[in-house]
Amino acid sequence: MRLACVLLLCASWGRMRYLPMRSDLERVLFDEPAIHKRLDELAAQISNDYRDRELTVIAVLTGSLMFMADLLRRIPLPLKLDCRGVVSYHGKPQTSGQVIFKLTTVSPSGGGQVALPDVAGRDVLILDDIPDSGHTLAAIREKLDGATPRSIRVCVLLSKKKPRARHVDADYVGFEIEDEFVVGYGLDFMERYRNLPYIGVLMKELLEHC
Repeated sequence: MRLACVLLLCASWGRMRYLPMRSDLERVLFDEPAIHKRLDELAAQISNDYRDRELTVIAVLTGSLMFMADLLRRIPLPLKLDCRGVVSYHGKPQTSGQVIFKLTTVSPSGGGQVALPDVAGRDVLILDDIPDSGHTLAAIREKLDGATPRSIRVCVLLSKKKPRARHVDADYVGFEIEDEFVVGYGLDFMERYRNLPYIGVLMKELLEHC
């Protein structure tokens, strides 16, 4: 009985600690169990598709951080990991269309261009949180295409049902959603809400004030 009470209190505290941010959401789209179940399915599909092959994973930071960590722990394959810091929102609710690479190595021999990992002849899997306008994924894919990889596939956590400025096909999709501004599980607004363990729709009033 005492143990049951302790577990109940821990569960209640787990919910309460996110209440200040939860009140900024219109609703929760995907809770923790739903996200983890879908990750299990994605990992199984990717593991089967790349069976007996080694992957090079390119993760687009910062939004894909939680998605990347949880997904890769479920994939029992040899792999190399490279993270690309990319900015396209610049503190606004809509992408600016200008893609800026950051936190990356600059190659002097390449005339100051952003250095890419060695992907020649390798199977590359790009991980991203949500291809909103398509600018970020398209820019990364264009850079990688010039490095002669064996294959390039794209895996995204979310895909919005909307036309994109630049079309990039995702080979693996976690969830399809409507054209709404979502946060949580790595996704942010003004660098907030990334640590929410679920994905929810941000209240429109908050977007209108920025």
